[in-house]
Amino acid sequence: MISLEVFRKIALSFPESVELPHFEKQSFRVNKKIFATHDLKYNRAVVKLSMIDQSVFTSFDKSIIYPATGNWGKQGWTVIELKKVKKDLLSDVLTNAYCTVTPKRLSQKYLQK
Repeated sequence: MISLEVFRKIALSFPESVELPHFEKQSFRVNKKIFATHDLKYNRAVVKLSMIDQSVFTSFDKSIIYPATGNWGKQGWTVIELKKVKKDLLSDVLTNAYCTVTPKRLSQKYLQK
C-alpha cells in the first residue's frame, strides 16, 4: 500500500513540482499544471497521461490502473488504486504524468531513459 507520504515524496522529487490543495484532494503541479492528485479518503491517485501512455499502463491490470470515468478518461486522466499498486510502477506512472504536462526543458532527462 502506498501512503500519502510515499506518494508525496515521489511526486515532489521532480524539478519544480509543488503540492497545493485541489478541492478535497492534494494536487501536484509543475508550471501551474496538475500532473497528479491524491485522494486521502479513498487512497487513490489520478494522473494526467497521454492517450498512448494511458493505454500502456491500463493494460497491466485494470483493477489497479484505469481511465477516469467520462470525458476525463478520454483526456488521459487515469486512476491509480494506491492500495494495490507497486512502488516501482507508481514511480513510472508519475514520471510519465510529469513529462506529459511539464515543459520540455524539465522533462528531457526523463525522456532520454
